[in-house]
Amino acid sequence: MRKIWLSGLMGVILTSVLLTACGSDTGTSTATDASNAAADSDSGTLTIYSPNAAEINNPIIKEFQERTGITVDLITGGTGELLKRVQAESGNPLGDVFWAGGADSLASYSEYFEPYKTSEYDNLLPNYVDESNTWTPFNALPMVITYNKEIVSEQDLPKSWEDLLKPKWKGQIAFADPSKSGSSYTQAVTMLTAFGRDNEKGWDFVKKLVANMDGKILSGSSLVQRAVPDGEFALGITLEDAALRYIEGGSQIGIIYPEEGTSAVPDGAAIIKGTKHLNEAQQFIDFVVSKDVQELVQDEFKRRSIRKDVDPVEGLPQTADIKLVDYDFKWASDHKDEVIGRFVGIMMGAE
Repeated sequence: MRKIWLSGLMGVILTSVLLTACGSDTGTSTATDASNAAADSDSGTLTIYSPNAAEINNPIIKEFQERTGITVDLITGGTGELLKRVQAESGNPLGDVFWAGGADSLASYSEYFEPYKTSEYDNLLPNYVDESNTWTPFNALPMVITYNKEIVSEQDLPKSWEDLLKPKWKGQIAFADPSKSGSSYTQAVTMLTAFGRDNEKGWDFVKKLVANMDGKILSGSSLVQRAVPDGEFALGITLEDAALRYIEGGSQIGIIYPEEGTSAVPDGAAIIKGTKHLNEAQQFIDFVVSKDVQELVQDEFKRRSIRKDVDPVEGLPQTADIKLVDYDFKWASDHKDEVIGRFVGIMMGAE
C-alpha cells in the first residue's frame, strides 16, 4: 500500500501547488481499516479547517477521500483566523475538524473542541499527547532561524536568538504576527522562555527584537517561509520543515538552531464540538496519525513524526540532540491572550 501511495503522492505533490482550497474511546476504524470500509462510508462528508500549506494538505486529503469515500471540504487560513471562526460558529458549527496549527493554540480554544482518544493512542510518543485528548498531535515542529546564503556571509551567521538584535539585521528579520499565526505565537513564547518568561528579561528581548524588525511584521507564517528564499529578508524565524522543503526545492537558505534553545511543540488535530459528522471526524484523526501517513509525511515533507514506531528523519539532528527550552505548554495556552496583547502593544509602540 505504501509504495502505491508514494507513487500517487509524488504526482499529487507536483500539482498541489496549483490547487487552492475554498476559502471517550469509540470503535472507529483505523486508517488501515478505513481502506476496507470505503464502500460503507461513501456518503460521508467532512469539513476541515486547516492552516497547513497546500502541498501538505492536498495529497493527504486526496488519499483519505480515496480510502474512505468521505468527501472533504477544505477551508484554509491562518491559525488565529480559523480558531476565531470556530469560536464564532460555536452555536452552529460549520466545520468538523481543525487540522494543524500549534497545539498550544488549539489548547487555548479547548472549550470549542470535542475530546477524542484516537485508536492509535498507544503508538504515540507520550511527551506529545494531550492528557485530556482535546487535541491529537500530528507532527513535532522545531522552531528555527533561517537565513539566505546569498545575503548572509558565513562569518556573519547568527548563532542565537540574541544575535538577531545586532544592528546589521535591522529591518532584515522576517517574522509573522503572533495574533494571526499559531507557529509565530509558539516562536514568541519560545523566545520569552529562553530569556525569562516570568520576569521582564524576556519582554526586554521582545522589545529589542521588534525594534530591530523596524516595523516590518508579516501577516502569516507562509509569507515568512517565502520571504527569506526570495531575498526579501536576510533572516527569518520559522518552522524547520518549511525551511527544509525550500532547501530541497533548490533555495539557497540555511537553518540555525539557536544556542539558547528552541522548542519542538507539536501541531495538532481536533474535532470541533457539535460536529454533525462525528464518525467521519474520528476516522480522519485516526488516519493522520496512522503509521503509513506519519512515515510519508516525514519522508516527503521532513516533519518529525510523533509515533514511537517511525524511524527518525535522515540527515537531520535528532530531537534529543537539539537544545530545547523548558517550554511550558500549559502556561502558553493559559496566557495566550495576555502574551498576544502585550506583543501587539509593543508592535504598536504602546510600550
